Amino acid sequence: MSRFLRHRLFWPAVILAALLLLNLVFTDHFFSVEIKDGHLYGSLVDIVRFGAPLILVALGMTLVIATGGIDLSVGSVVAISGALACLRISDLGDQNSTGGVLGAVVLALALSLVLGAWNGFLVAGIGIQPIIATLILMVAGRGLAQLVTDGQIITVNSSPYKLIGGGYWLTLPFGIIIVAAVLALTAFLTRRLALGLLIESVGGNAEASRLAGISARGVLMMVYAFCGLCAGVAGLMISSNVSSADGNNAGLWIELDAILAVVIGGTPLAGGRFSLSGTVLGALIIQTLTTTIYSIGVPPETTLLFKALVVTIVCLLQSPAFREKVFHGRGRPTSARPAAEEKATVTA
Repeated sequence: MSRFLRHRLFWPAVILAALLLLNLVFTDHFFSVEIKDGHLYGSLVDIVRFGAPLILVALGMTLVIATGGIDLSVGSVVAISGALACLRISDLGDQNSTGGVLGAVVLALALSLVLGAWNGFLVAGIGIQPIIATLILMVAGRGLAQLVTDGQIITVNSSPYKLIGGGYWLTLPFGIIIVAAVLALTAFLTRRLALGLLIESVGGNAEASRLAGISARGVLMMVYAFCGLCAGVAGLMISSNVSSADGNNAGLWIELDAILAVVIGGTPLAGGRFSLSGTVLGALIIQTLTTTIYSIGVPPETTLLFKALVVTIVCLLQSPAFREKVFHGRGRPTSARPAAEEKATVTA
């Protein structure tokens, strides 16, 4: 039982369950899921659907953090991707043209991949610290998104594009299907193949990995490019859900939520190991927390404070040192102090 309690995902799972139960108190039939017009509807479905972009961004962030890096530019890439896709679709003579929409989507994803690779080049090729390299694109990218949209909100009326973030397929929201496919592919590549071990080895000790014959630069380029691609898909989902692109507000602060989701999921910021399932759980906690804030009527001006408080509690509960001190008392540290003092006396 104690081993189960020490599992890194135990406390995040408890917090998620507590948040869901709290919503049940304020929202009748919160756990009910029904089919209307051939589509699944319900609060639980909405949490996963609205949390899908965050899950995607957090998956890419997980691999970047596993290498000991960070990517602060994902919010800007989200805005750029949605802005470019909506701009191309708005220029189409027929916005419902599947070929035209597909071309716009491919162009937006290709640019997102290039932007992610650019971050990787700055980090792996030039040697710039990840936080600085991605901060450059974080600032410049938001300006690029504004340049693409000309400072305006671009609206589109395209049924094929609407499918990405706001449509349904096989009774499920299409965004959930995209997330499931990306998660399955990522898990296969990192857990069934040697790629995951390469990423963890680079994050644990890049120099030792290089001496062992691993191309650390190649691994870093790949994970940053993948992170950019995930952010690009998330940008398409966000913009298609509202059928518009806002270069200023789209994806704003999503990089912070993604980092929190990764940390809550048990992936250390120092790198060396990662947990995809933990990241998904962390993203669901953040999205459920957002839903809970609206359900219990927290004033909008205190929303971020309430969110930070809950995240802090989750991180503290995950800390073995904190749990040891709070739940098991201070017997071990105090008993160790006299021994240390005695050893210092003998040495003197």
